[in-house]
Amino acid sequence: MDAKAVEELIAQYAPNAAAIGIQAATALTLLLVGYWAAKFVSGLTSKAMVKRSIDATLTNFISKLVFCIIFALVAIPALAEAGIQTASVIAALGAAGLAVGLALQGSLANFAAGVLLIAFRPCRVGDWIDAGDCSGTVESISLFSTILLTGDYKRIVIPNARVMSGPITNYSVMPRRRIDLVIGISYDADMRTAIKILEKLIQADERILKDPASTVAVSELGNSSVNLICRPWVATADYWPTRWKMIEDIKTEFDAAGVGIPYPQMDVHFHKQD
Repeated sequence: MDAKAVEELIAQYAPNAAAIGIQAATALTLLLVGYWAAKFVSGLTSKAMVKRSIDATLTNFISKLVFCIIFALVAIPALAEAGIQTASVIAALGAAGLAVGLALQGSLANFAAGVLLIAFRPCRVGDWIDAGDCSGTVESISLFSTILLTGDYKRIVIPNARVMSGPITNYSVMPRRRIDLVIGISYDADMRTAIKILEKLIQADERILKDPASTVAVSELGNSSVNLICRPWVATADYWPTRWKMIEDIKTEFDAAGVGIPYPQMDVHFHKQD
């Protein structure tokens, strides 16, 4: 570029140099102030969520989302101040957001369900739950999926949308559980003896709670048996060991006392025809 061309450029832009400099400085100031404000509000949001013991994954995500939203709201007028046409930029971002939203519709549903799971906490890591037609101990809850460990140590990854689409049964959240047993005895057996045996077994097991009181009663006169209910209360951690032990002891004590436990039978009659 020769000297004459340089002189022409200077002559063309020199009168507007001050205005351009002011615009650039204003845009840069807006960006710096917006960055500081976004970082400040994001930090306050993170501290507030940590103070309320909200999950760290959700806390980090929300704080970063707040930062991005505030900075974007400041960046658009800063670009406009610098003389950049922002209408086309906003339209392009809107179209891109719509396309991404349609493409990731399922993932966004899982994400929304993950936010609800982490925020409202119907279950926590270590709880045994039924959810999404699966049962197991919660190993982790992320923004997109929940991982369960089954009793035989299988690892199940369930999309969060499926977890939130149906009931979530949490067996670990309450401090105690009731064992519900239905024991059928034969009509020839001594019902009073059977009830006394059940009450004795409840009294003998130290894991069974005194309050609430256990229930032993006759629930039904069935087709082939008199059905008794036995409903002791135990600490949640003692549920399965106590249940298994109760079933074993009931069979042993009933056999020793001569209390019969009937099993389904069918009488088949043959008619001979000439």
